[in-house]
Amino acid sequence: MECGRGDRQVARCSPPLCAFCVPALFVGKRRGLLILSAAEESRVLCGTHLRLSSCRGDRQVARCSPPLSRFLRPGALCREEAGPLLAGLFSLFYFRFSFLPERNLLSESKPNRLASSASSYLRSAAHQPIDWHEWGDAAFARARAEDKPILLDIGAVWCHWCHVIDRESYENPEIAAIINRDFVAVKVDRDERPDVDARYQSAIAAISGQGGWPLTGFLTPGGKPFFGGTYFPPDNAMGRPGFRRILGTIADAYRTQRDKVEQSAAALADAVAKAETFADAKASVDPRLVDEMVDSIVRMFDLRNGGFGRAPKFPHPAALELLLERYQATREPHLRTVVENTLEQMALGGVYDQLAGGFHRYSVDERWLVPHFEKMSYDNSELLKNYLHAWQVTQDALFRETAEGIIAWVSAVLSDQARGGFYTSQDADASLDDDGDYFTWTQDEVNFALPPQEARAIELYYDVQAQGEMHHNPAKNVLWVAHTNEEVAKQLGRMESDVRLLLASARGKLLAARSGRPTPFVDATLYTGWNAMFVSAYLEAAHVLQRNDCREFALKTLDRLLTEAWNDAHGFAHRLGGPRLDGMIDDQVFAVGALLDAYEATLDRRYFDRAERAMNLALEKYWDEEKGGFFDRARDAAPLGGLDVRRKPLQDSPTPGANSIAAIVLDRLYSYTGNALYRERAAQTLETFAGAVPQFGLFAASFGLAALLHARHPMQIVVTGAAGDPAAKKLEDVASGVFRFGKAVLRVTPEQIDAGALAPVLQQTLPHLPARSDSIGANVPQALICVNASCQPPITDSQQLSAALDNIDARSAN
Repeated sequence: MECGRGDRQVARCSPPLCAFCVPALFVGKRRGLLILSAAEESRVLCGTHLRLSSCRGDRQVARCSPPLSRFLRPGALCREEAGPLLAGLFSLFYFRFSFLPERNLLSESKPNRLASSASSYLRSAAHQPIDWHEWGDAAFARARAEDKPILLDIGAVWCHWCHVIDRESYENPEIAAIINRDFVAVKVDRDERPDVDARYQSAIAAISGQGGWPLTGFLTPGGKPFFGGTYFPPDNAMGRPGFRRILGTIADAYRTQRDKVEQSAAALADAVAKAETFADAKASVDPRLVDEMVDSIVRMFDLRNGGFGRAPKFPHPAALELLLERYQATREPHLRTVVENTLEQMALGGVYDQLAGGFHRYSVDERWLVPHFEKMSYDNSELLKNYLHAWQVTQDALFRETAEGIIAWVSAVLSDQARGGFYTSQDADASLDDDGDYFTWTQDEVNFALPPQEARAIELYYDVQAQGEMHHNPAKNVLWVAHTNEEVAKQLGRMESDVRLLLASARGKLLAARSGRPTPFVDATLYTGWNAMFVSAYLEAAHVLQRNDCREFALKTLDRLLTEAWNDAHGFAHRLGGPRLDGMIDDQVFAVGALLDAYEATLDRRYFDRAERAMNLALEKYWDEEKGGFFDRARDAAPLGGLDVRRKPLQDSPTPGANSIAAIVLDRLYSYTGNALYRERAAQTLETFAGAVPQFGLFAASFGLAALLHARHPMQIVVTGAAGDPAAKKLEDVASGVFRFGKAVLRVTPEQIDAGALAPVLQQTLPHLPARSDSIGANVPQALICVNASCQPPITDSQQLSAALDNIDARSAN
């Protein structure tokens, strides 16, 4: 297996598969995953046997008997049978990545057409000597008019190896001249156009066995892919071809073997179209399905280091959420162990920024020590919820501190505090010549920044030595917790309380010193779906941590989304600012979830009514009336161009699968409205994918959560009482302190009852709630636990409420 970007090579096979894969590094076969041992790496592996599904970032998962392979003509993509064209093209992929190439400053040149792009990633290529097009009709029209193949480059501003290929190849005048002569060049920001990225990731992975970023594709003038890969070095190295040679081979094949190119492209496009709609995946949702999913996830648990599989390690927040939910329902201790161990190892490792807070995207090693340093909005929003819920379940102070660390970093770096909004990402690198230098430390740098006693405490606590962990600069250390406060105290001969103070003081000084370094770029683009995810996470933090600042900022952000991204005819746009980008199903359903969260936090019917309107639009524009489930693009969206196939997102990759989230918010809406259509569509969505879910295992954990919620219905805990009543506050705190997936706590005052703040089902279920009138009990705070339009008798004692919630969890396990 070879990695898609060159960060790490694990093994090689024919054709190569991306090593950014957790499950595929185990030996043996489990739950439909193809697992390779070293002895198996040379056995027959080709596109007819495998589908490589992009799972998070730049990793891939090899799966047996997958959807795509069912639709490929037998042998169509097999190297041994593909004929001279594809066999020759496949041979270009056999190279290794064992070095970090040099990166230099961009040369000054006349800006190309990307200079006016709304995307910061595309604007970063504005001075490259390539005649780049953005994705759109103009590029395809030119390719058809000039009868040239299209070179497609998909990347992101935070992607290290995207910058590498830019510097090595796209800023190279000789390579640029070849591209400008023989191709029409199109550059795509994967954050801006996830719809384009998703389709070509599937297609290129099926061709080459590789996916990730940068994605390099070669397309017909109509946009159908016929060859591609990921990162290519500029020149031949170690007997392997470079990008120059690849460009020449592709251009020659397009000129001299046009029929074969077009036949291969057409067959691949048809296969991708059928696979991405999950045409044959419909099945009933067996209650055992979630249990089997949980078992498969647990079997992948790394007992020593936490997490799932081997290096590289990704967080998998949805899987952790599913395991924690099942622990709450069953009290099976091993489920809690998996979650606790994983979250602890991550929080203590280098994958967590020990000075500023927030998580880097993934770890390149099994121990969570050395990360890939970019920080993503969507990772941190979901991990924030993980740590909040783990704190609720365990009361482990580390989990609360980590959650608060994420909030602190987001507030300082990744948010527009004045207007509301969560930014997209923070880059790994501050310049073209470093790899995480902003975040790492030499021993000399630590000693220069700190007094001797604090420096020594930091060296012991974070394992700072003369020889660090970074290959490009061995003196650089990643900060990770190597010893406990108690162990450091013993080595220093001091009280543990003194060590805590020393470390706290030292961390503040190091953070201040780090802030004086050149700072990695922060992409301030606001994407609707990712903002909605963080709105939900911040509202959860407001409940669990009693952080009113999180509540206020979440609502400010949501109000901005409603003002700048909402259109009453089309729903939510994908991006705030710049030319309007049509929203996708992710934007709609994550926003519906955030609106429902805001309604539950405020009882402001404005949020509830907009949630219902947005969901109705999603059903109108994205729902598949024939086979069920939601397409990622609206039926009235502008033509995508190129590989314009219908696609239904399922995998938690890199965000929770949109169809799973759709089922969740549909069930939540049903619980408030009683509208049977919502319940029916949720059931149909789950059935649409039930037959395919076992193939995805870890990467369909959100589906497991949706199936559980559908089976047992969302729960509302309604707490009544006058504003500021301490007894009502105590009931609310008990309700907010308990983790249960799909639980909502609604704090209702008599004034809100009189104003009709309750949703329709609650109005009908709770007709006798005390209002501002002089009715009996008007001033007695009480809590009512409601599930599926049925409420238990009122509870006025906080201990009784806690016991009642525990009993509900016990019953839900049966």
